[in-house]
Amino acid sequence: MSFIQESSTEFDSARLTLVHPRDKEQQHPLKTEPLFNLPAMQQRLLQLLQTTLELPRVLELFFRELHGQMCVDGLEYRHESHKLNLALGVQKLHRCSYRMTHEGAYLGEVVFCRGKRFSERQLQILEALLGSLLFPLRNALLYRQAIAAALNDSLTCAGNRLALEQSLQREIQHSIRQRSDLSIIAIDLDHFKKINDSYGHAIGDEALKATVNCINDCLRAVDGVYRMGGEEFVAVLPNTAVEAALLVAERICRRIAGMQFAIDGQDIPLSASLGVATRRTDESAATMLERADQLMYQAKQNGRNCVVGESATH
Repeated sequence: MSFIQESSTEFDSARLTLVHPRDKEQQHPLKTEPLFNLPAMQQRLLQLLQTTLELPRVLELFFRELHGQMCVDGLEYRHESHKLNLALGVQKLHRCSYRMTHEGAYLGEVVFCRGKRFSERQLQILEALLGSLLFPLRNALLYRQAIAAALNDSLTCAGNRLALEQSLQREIQHSIRQRSDLSIIAIDLDHFKKINDSYGHAIGDEALKATVNCINDCLRAVDGVYRMGGEEFVAVLPNTAVEAALLVAERICRRIAGMQFAIDGQDIPLSASLGVATRRTDESAATMLERADQLMYQAKQNGRNCVVGESATH
């Protein structure tokens, strides 16, 4: 029978003074560890971790130093609200975890693991080194939040126009390299102005948020939905040929039309018109978006609450 060492500890900025020795006689007992200079490693980490604001890179640099100096086999980092779950190295049986906080703000959970048990002295070293990670980790999370705010629509939490442009450029390059298909779906709610006029803009806002949730439910994790403005959205589908994209669009169309959206017990009908375009050779993002938009307007002319794709127009 094998014994699995596992422990969990709170770690916040208030503990930075506590990971050091309690009195002068015991000051840094870890310094007696052969071939290990704790202050030098702390200084090195402080310098290294200040070179980037990218969270994966911060954790990669931190783990690389621990792996080389302390034989830590693996590091995991989790932060549910940021949808982060990163793993570095090799996961082993013996684990210790730290819930990182700063001034009451949760910064995620860091888990160290190795094949051999952590000694009490090694755990003390890890806590001392976590002090070097705390503020770079906080700064990386703040940077991530700032980037997300710049790329997300504040109302619906869908990506905004800038995020769409970046995503399409990235996916086009990937499509060229991999010689794979790339499709997009232009989605526009039907008669949305009537909802705003009849029920008010607050209800219209709720309808937009419900629509984004409905679209997301029909997409894969690798797909994305973006708000172009008003009631118009675009879904980006990597590695998706026109036939599969049409099936996704039909599913979105049915889901929106069947959505139970009611205010004070009164059902508010929603529907959408959708246009599906698959990238052609040497086609730019702007041209691709324009084609999808034209196909969406063709769906409007066809009576709304329907999908028009290239197979229906060629």
